[in-house]
Amino acid sequence: MPIQLHPGDIGWAWQIGASALAERVRIWSLDGSNHAVGLLDGPTLLRLAVAPEASENEELAARILTDVTDPSRGVLPSGTSSVEARFGTALRSGIQDAGWMGDEPWTPFARDLTAPVQECGMRIETVGPELANARVQVQNASFDNSRFSEERWRTMANGPAYTDARCLLAYNEQGLAVATATVWSAGINRPGLIEPMGVAGNQRGHGYGTAITLAAAAALQEMGSSSALVCAESANVGAVATYKAAGFTCHPEVHDFRRNV
Repeated sequence: MPIQLHPGDIGWAWQIGASALAERVRIWSLDGSNHAVGLLDGPTLLRLAVAPEASENEELAARILTDVTDPSRGVLPSGTSSVEARFGTALRSGIQDAGWMGDEPWTPFARDLTAPVQECGMRIETVGPELANARVQVQNASFDNSRFSEERWRTMANGPAYTDARCLLAYNEQGLAVATATVWSAGINRPGLIEPMGVAGNQRGHGYGTAITLAAAAALQEMGSSSALVCAESANVGAVATYKAAGFTCHPEVHDFRRNV
């Protein structure tokens, strides 16, 4: 199935605090059961997960479409906005029929974890409070405009989703932390997620990204995940090459839906 919004996405967003995160989450239900959940990843992007049994549900699709197109519903504002809806035949057809266009392409990756994961060849540490500062430093050195902090790490680590998660650090031969990843389990025999993975900007080109990705896959395997999932911007050729090198299978590109006003 397509890679949808994962519990780990909610877990990573928990760093802003439970109350602030709750304001970004939307749930759609029918007959007393939840069938779709959305996360506002910024003010103009809604990321969705639709239950498999609701793929063809026209009533659910119509409700979601109404909510994302009408600013008064409190989901997306007026003007240009995007929806990540990678599953749900009825919903995707409705969004396309409403005139939403394809946005930037993303490449989904998955690695089956029923077979052993090879050694990554680096020293890997699981992050606890004593390594939080190093975790934050590598994160901020890996991503432009990152706002990660020790306070945010502690908030995230104290959230319920982190009960089934780990932050990892990879160290080079000089003993420097150079790469990081956080892995999120969704339960035994379910797909786990790598979100995020990064290599410090001044440490790229040495295979550290492949190593930390292998370590992340091994950690998910140890936690009982059936597979490891990750999705990269197709334009990020370095990330795409890293996941391929770490034994992940590349799936067909997917596009968000974009409404231009």
